[in-house]
Amino acid sequence: MTSITDQPREASHCKTASVAVLSAPANAQMAINSDQDIVLARQKGRALATGIGFASGDATLIATAISELARNIVSYARKGQIILRMVNNLNRQGILVVATDEGPGISDIPQALQAGFSTSGSLGLGLPGVRRLMDEFEITSQPGRGTTVAVKKWDGQLQRLSPTETANRQRQPPPNNVPL
Repeated sequence: MTSITDQPREASHCKTASVAVLSAPANAQMAINSDQDIVLARQKGRALATGIGFASGDATLIATAISELARNIVSYARKGQIILRMVNNLNRQGILVVATDEGPGISDIPQALQAGFSTSGSLGLGLPGVRRLMDEFEITSQPGRGTTVAVKKWDGQLQRLSPTETANRQRQPPPNNVPL
């Protein structure tokens, strides 16, 4: 088994806002088997990110990373799952995305993380792109057994919300009627 873990980086924005900690963590888990599942995972990730106060630009980065991870599941393993979870660390909030499959695995992770490397003829920007977009990146893979990628994005510039506004956002249905 091979794994690589990047050390946590500082969030990409310098402003940090205080956001109330919710009584129950926001979670979503979905099977990834098709292009439709990729779109749904992306939408749920964006809804979770905006629901806890991420700025629109960061919500887009999170949605893009989810899309890339889900695309890899469909392309290489055919099926897997994505788990989205709100996480807290001292004075900041973030999103954890875990993509898991039982596909062929990755025999050379350092090579797979090189921009431009691809075994499928694509541009080879997926995993390296996800690594750049997110603040923390961890990948574990075993050939013939599958791959797990866990990434986090921290609240570099959360929108300033009062505790009541934050709690109300969590109770409201996400945009476009996407259930969390």
